[in-house]
Amino acid sequence: MGNRRQGRILAFQALYWWEVTQPAVDQLLLFNWIDPEAQNSVASHAKDFARLLIAGTVENVETIDQHIRKQLHHWDFSRLARVDLAILRVSVYALLFQSEIPASVTIDEAIDIAREFGGEESYRFVNGVLDGVRKGACA
Repeated sequence: MGNRRQGRILAFQALYWWEVTQPAVDQLLLFNWIDPEAQNSVASHAKDFARLLIAGTVENVETIDQHIRKQLHHWDFSRLARVDLAILRVSVYALLFQSEIPASVTIDEAIDIAREFGGEESYRFVNGVLDGVRKGACA
């Protein structure tokens, strides 16, 4: 698994934990919430990329959530699965604030993470929301 993929997964997991338990952001960035053995297997470049995604997402969460809400037709934001929300937040951050990463890469990575960690239909939902955000950001 590449460093960026590992970083995205770490960021998604951190944002899920942040949503559920509301720890201080500096605690997220230390990665002390990961099993120590697993933490040792994560490359430092992956952790650096994850830190960038986590800090940027948390700092811009209100803007990110507004973009997500605009794409929710007949969905209540508060009822989103927390796993899906964490994937969406980190991915919308990348779409809006990391223009050096192609949108197609961000969306493909989010779909793969949703397939691995989300519910049966999560990947379709994530794809639809992110595609809408991408189109809105390009307009």
